[in-house]
Amino acid sequence: MSSIIEIQNLSKHYALGQASRGTLREVLSGFNKSKNEVFKALDDVSFDVEKGQSVGIIGSNGAGKSTLLKVLSKITKPTSGRVTLEGRVTSLLEVGTGFHPELTGRENIFLNGSILGMNKQEIRLKFDAIVAFSGVEKFLDTPVKHYSSGMYVRLAFAVAAHLESEILIVDEVLAVGDAEFQKKCLGMMKNSEQSGRTVLFVSHSFAAIRQLCSKGIWLDQGQMKYKGEISKCIDAYSKSFQSNHTSEGIKDNEIELGEIFAINSKNQSLKSFSNSEEIQLIVNLKINSQQIPDTGQFRFIDSSGQVVFISNHSDRETINLSQNWNCLKMIIPAYLLNEGVYNIYMGIGFHTVRWVVREFKVFDLEIHFSPMNLKLAASTKRAGAFAPMLHWECDDQIRREVDYE
Repeated sequence: MSSIIEIQNLSKHYALGQASRGTLREVLSGFNKSKNEVFKALDDVSFDVEKGQSVGIIGSNGAGKSTLLKVLSKITKPTSGRVTLEGRVTSLLEVGTGFHPELTGRENIFLNGSILGMNKQEIRLKFDAIVAFSGVEKFLDTPVKHYSSGMYVRLAFAVAAHLESEILIVDEVLAVGDAEFQKKCLGMMKNSEQSGRTVLFVSHSFAAIRQLCSKGIWLDQGQMKYKGEISKCIDAYSKSFQSNHTSEGIKDNEIELGEIFAINSKNQSLKSFSNSEEIQLIVNLKINSQQIPDTGQFRFIDSSGQVVFISNHSDRETINLSQNWNCLKMIIPAYLLNEGVYNIYMGIGFHTVRWVVREFKVFDLEIHFSPMNLKLAASTKRAGAFAPMLHWECDDQIRREVDYE
């Protein structure tokens, strides 16, 4: 089978370091360039993708996954190497890319569609299907600046997915959508593969990648570490990840931990978050035992070692884990935690009767107040662990009706 994507010795380097303080002649001649460090986002990467394949690209934050997709989408120019793409390319890399905030959903379908290469007639023919898939019918004539991040990504994906292209490139934008929409998107991408479309998919969810992709590429610090069958690719990456993390607290190898990270509503993977942001904590884990745990727990501990709170998944419902890889998510609401650093420990077990994983530290989370909130009187660190934004009212009418006798 012929290759539809050919990557040969691809590199992308960025200059780092302090600004030069040399003379004007040195700056113009580039004499001081040697003082700058170089960050190799991609370093001599080579691979081919055959027509109709779905390839999952995995790796830790900063591994070069998003840079690779941006180069393939012609958003970023490579420093060196060659990229050959056969056919039309559709890219969905960032939430709301190609959307104008002042325009309505309807107007942005035509704008975004034209940016992606669709003509007006093609957009009109697919308009109803795009709207139905996105699920934003009621808000179609509302400016998208009023959309939630989930509505943004649903509409953006719907437009991109209905473009007739030979290659579909998707970054981890589906993380901001709800579970039902993610399932819908994975189904459409699976249908794309079956219809002969080539898909490149970056995701931190091993379960989603395993469901969609047959092949995998593992990037690490800009270099390709593995290319091959998706299950072997995930296992190789997971073993490497585990070798760099302590296994204390995990019993009898019943569970393997994969990548652990936190993202905001813009799908940015960070260590430090604003108090005003909703945060998703995501843990990839593999169940090796025949008995499937049904309880997940996260314990938040502040810098003084005091337990701030404990959240059990089973407080509301049991978790539906399965053998092999799972993606466990917990959402921390905005305006909950006070400014500070919190150590997050995880537990996995059987309704708290028996713990397979107990007191395993998975993340250090830093919370700060955003510059926006500095206008508020209570925008600096307060006493206590929580800093909720509660609703206050001052109503003269209510005060007059109060009986003080």
